[in-house]
Amino acid sequence: MTYLKKLGFWYLGLLPILVILSCKEKVKNEVDAKELHPKSWEMRPFVKMDEDNPVLNPGNLTFTCPILQKQVKWEEKDVFNPAAVIKDGLINLLYRAEDSIGSNNGTSRIGLALSDDGVTFKKLPEPIFYPENDSLKTLEWDGGVEDPRIVETEDGRYILTYTSYDGEVARLMLATSLDLKNWKKYGRVLRGEWKDTWSKAGAIVAERKGNKVIAKKINDKYWMYFGDTDLFLAYSDDLINWSPLLEEGNLKSVLQPRPGYFDSRLVESGPYALLREEGILLLYNGMNLGENENRDTTLAPGAYSAGQALFAKDNPGILIDRSETYFLTPEKPYETEGQVNLVCFIEGMVPYNGKWFLYYGTADSKIAVAVYEGN
Repeated sequence: MTYLKKLGFWYLGLLPILVILSCKEKVKNEVDAKELHPKSWEMRPFVKMDEDNPVLNPGNLTFTCPILQKQVKWEEKDVFNPAAVIKDGLINLLYRAEDSIGSNNGTSRIGLALSDDGVTFKKLPEPIFYPENDSLKTLEWDGGVEDPRIVETEDGRYILTYTSYDGEVARLMLATSLDLKNWKKYGRVLRGEWKDTWSKAGAIVAERKGNKVIAKKINDKYWMYFGDTDLFLAYSDDLINWSPLLEEGNLKSVLQPRPGYFDSRLVESGPYALLREEGILLLYNGMNLGENENRDTTLAPGAYSAGQALFAKDNPGILIDRSETYFLTPEKPYETEGQVNLVCFIEGMVPYNGKWFLYYGTADSKIAVAVYEGN
């Protein structure tokens, strides 16, 4: 065989590999292009603080559990999925913490950590919110209280939405406080025929006022995006009593998963919905479908990444636009390996010192922060 023929066969053998590499590079370039050219309404880029992350880790703090009646290392196993609010000039991080005792991969409670720079936190020694021997014990024990989101009110109250987990159903719940330490629980957000549905998470529509994020009425109502898999809407006159928005007798879906995208498996709300000049901006969590399913093939099966959606300023149920790709995705070891692998889960965001600090759970094990320097 001549040298030229050998060279020809070698090239033919290499051709499929070159085509595959070219396709992969094309996909990567398309993703990079979307990241470099965000839509005008999007808040991005959020830059991960790699030198400081993770900013919160599990520890050995103890308290006496009122149900078990014994000392418990309440944040020993994992810390993740935090809410955040500015109080007394400090970032107050309300974080989900798990012990190693509960039968559902640990019982979850909510702790509080304080920071004056956004990356260095001092934890309070005991949880500030947890299951007790009260009327809600059957809903909160022993899975616990999970995944807080928080906004303020004009009159100085804090409105906390959270998930109660009894081992079978994740219900959306609500509580209020004046100081972040003493709480009044109101129970289920959804009542009637929806009271025992898997309602999960709730993000209230709010607006920025200085360093505060204040619940805001639209058309004389407060609004909340809730659920997972799809997102639904609820409305309220007082932030305490809520009614779901219905369509032909069913919960009205306002945001759905998208085949072939990073959010092909499910969507779930992020910190809150932020009223801005362009509309209502919802930062949300998306999960990729599994192997051999119609997923985003540039991401690992089952990965949790974060996206953004824009709803009409005068109608929270009308979706105007949506990000084409994620703005946060698991890449670092602390994001890819943990209790649940491949997870970046956003839940807490505050304006502080001229920047936006976004706090997120990593692999359901630790907490990290990313920073956006826009308005």
